[in-house]
Amino acid sequence: MEDKKLLRKKFSEIRKNIEDRTKKDTAIRNAFIRQLENYDTVLLYASFGTEIDTFSIAEEMLGKYTVAFPKSHRDGIMTFHIVESPDELHKGMYGIYEPDTSLPQPVITERTLCVIPGLAFTADGSRLGYGGGYYDRFLAKYPQMQKTALSYEELITDNLPVMQHDLKVDYILTPERMIFCHAEKR
Repeated sequence: MEDKKLLRKKFSEIRKNIEDRTKKDTAIRNAFIRQLENYDTVLLYASFGTEIDTFSIAEEMLGKYTVAFPKSHRDGIMTFHIVESPDELHKGMYGIYEPDTSLPQPVITERTLCVIPGLAFTADGSRLGYGGGYYDRFLAKYPQMQKTALSYEELITDNLPVMQHDLKVDYILTPERMIFCHAEKR
């Protein structure tokens, strides 16, 4: 696991130093919104620190799609809750904005898209997460759900250390392109 710790530090530093972040975030947001025609529900993480801005994505989607954000629980479990406005989010565990558990949970179907956070990704859909395993545990329950990642091109790498339980994303959207991961399985 030391490899993952070093890689997290390396890719955090790369992401911190990415230039034109606002322009790139806008390009990702616009491309992402155009990809939503097959979905009615989007599970979206609340961006934190130097992550791609997901709040502007949420603002574009609210009123047109069911939008839900994650709530991380101390037992390692994560639940998603539907929000009508970003104002319904408050600082929670790890200082990340999250919804209140009193908000309704979405019904997960094949028309649900889950946007997965990560520090780095490979073209086959592997990802370097933050080490908590919340998304891997959540996604294992919903194999029918589409999984996507938003990334800067600088964070796409040739390979990452992965474990058997690490789930892959179906596609990665960068400001420059859409990467269809493990397409041979489709």
